[in-house]
Amino acid sequence: MRTIGGVRAALLADLGFPGDKENFESDVQRALEVSPEADHTAVVTVIVDYRGRIRLCQDPDFEAAVQEGIDLTIRLKREARGGE
Repeated sequence: MRTIGGVRAALLADLGFPGDKENFESDVQRALEVSPEADHTAVVTVIVDYRGRIRLCQDPDFEAAVQEGIDLTIRLKREARGGE
């Protein structure tokens, strides 16, 4: 997954987050539009970002970690309101 094609293939296989498949192409296009002719750093940034999102989405511990954060946030908000 080091190329646009690799990231695109992973997204087409539904390995990313909801909406990633649809947003990837427009994000690459925007990055190309703002990039100087000889500097495609913005495009590389998009590829690296989506590659990380795909890997994160495939991590078996990811959903549990997100749920832990949600539960902690709920608990802290309740405590801040006086234990409702």
